[in-house]
Order: sequence, then C-alpha cells, then structure tokens
Amino acid sequence: MISVFGILTFLSALTATSYALSCTECLSASSTCSGISVPCPTGYVCGSAYTETNTAGVKTEVLVRQCVPSKECNFKGSMGIPIGHIRMVTSCCYTDGCTPNLPASSPTSSNPNGLVCRSCISADSNWCYTSDTMQCTGDENMCLLQTTKTSGPISSSTAIRGCATKSICDLGSKSETVGGLSSSVKFICTSGGLSVHKVVLTPAIVCLLLLKFFF
Repeated sequence: MISVFGILTFLSALTATSYALSCTECLSASSTCSGISVPCPTGYVCGSAYTETNTAGVKTEVLVRQCVPSKECNFKGSMGIPIGHIRMVTSCCYTDGCTPNLPASSPTSSNPNGLVCRSCISADSNWCYTSDTMQCTGDENMCLLQTTKTSGPISSSTAIRGCATKSICDLGSKSETVGGLSSSVKFICTSGGLSVHKVVLTPAIVCLLLLKFFF
C-alpha cells in the first residue's frame, strides 16, 4: 500500500520537473551587473553571457544576465574583425534566483590558419562589401558577414565581415529583448573563401557588443 507521504513525494517530484526558474535580468558595460528577477520559460536556466572586444589595445566589455535555453550554456566562440578581436562566452546556474559565475574567456591565437576572408565594417547599414581581406587565425575557420538590427532606446543597423569560429555560426536562430533593447543578429557563414552557405542568428549579446563597439 502506498503511503500518503509517498504520494506527496511523487507529486513533488513531478512538479519539480516542470518548475520554471526566476533569474536576474541585467545589462552592463562591465564585468558586473544587477537587476530585477524575472520568471523564465520552462526549460530555461539562469545565464551570464560575457563579450569582450579588443581593438587597438582598448578592451570593451558587455555582460548580460537573463534566462537562457539550457543548450546555450558553456558556449565559447570568437570573431576576428578588421580592427580587432571579439570573444564571447556563456555560463549558467540551475537553481531559482542563482547568479552564474562570470564566464572565463580563452585567449585567442595569432597563428594564421590559411583562411582568407573579406573584411569591412558599416556602422549605418546592414550590408558591407570591399575587396579588402584579412588572414584568419586559430580556430576561426569560417568567413562571415554579420548584420545587426536593434530597436528601442537605440535603433541602428550595422554590418561587419571577418572570421569566426564554427561555434558562433552554429548558435542557431534567435532574437532577444534585454532592458528594453530588442536585437536581431544574423551571421552569414562559409567555411571556404567568400561563398555563402549558412545563415543563423546569434543571441543578443552580439548585438549589445556591437552597440558598445560603434557607439
């Protein structure tokens, strides 16, 4: 005979499997941020996405904390752009109201990998093209065209060509709103010189990074 305690324990376990977390949502141009707690959709966890841009020796940081799909946890990727380098990492925690540790980014390699990609930047358009090229390095073995559209407190369209790791191109399709700022970022990626084969969207952290980079 099943006891009342056993039934309650079983029901509690079922409830826990579908329980939605609440996570801090914030945006910062530094390595720390704080904000309000928001309920997450079922299957989402608390995530920290950190992006670091180095251009001409100047480092720019963007940190976003929010609810993220669990598949986006433990991400690392980088992009080589005409005037610098971008590194992106994410980390997660899995309890209600938790704060993920700041993800650690891996150093980028300066060793050429043999791939040459087009390179350009446009701060006011979702398209750019020039005959300029750049040598890709390390595991950045994909050529990319990235387009960014934002709306909210800041509205803009930007485009950039350069090199990227495959992990960035494999992120999947996504648009996000953080702190009233809506973003949609597309990467058009190819594994071999200058032909397009795949289009994906990245998380809002890339859009937020480019806003900080250009403005």
